[in-house]
Amino acid sequence: MDEVTAQQITAAADRMASAAEMFDRVLERLDSQYQSLSLKVDRIVAAIEEGEDAEDAGDMEASVGELQTRVAELERTNTELRANASRLARRTLPALVSAVLGKNDLEAGERLDAGVLEKSLQALSVEQRIAVKAEMARAGIIE
Repeated sequence: MDEVTAQQITAAADRMASAAEMFDRVLERLDSQYQSLSLKVDRIVAAIEEGEDAEDAGDMEASVGELQTRVAELERTNTELRANASRLARRTLPALVSAVLGKNDLEAGERLDAGVLEKSLQALSVEQRIAVKAEMARAGIIE
């Protein structure tokens, strides 16, 4: 074996030895972290078990009653919000209604006076007026 090959083998062996030492240190750190976490988990479990033992039945019944009251309140609020959401759902107007409103400088979101509406729909046929008013009532612009 020549001298260059021997030097390469020695260098590789040195690198492997330093890698093994580094690996050993990492394993020691992981082991200490595992032990530390294990102790923390044991303390948490002990605290939970002590807390469960300390509670008496009266406190449990009171908290159950409070939770049932809270659930009933939340269900009522949810029902009200659903009713409001269905009432406030977005409604789009057909092109004819939007065109009529635009020609007369009226906004789709505002309530309209009956006289102003009749004046703006004057140019339409009776069937078109009925259709426009029906769509506006569906969108909530008129009653």
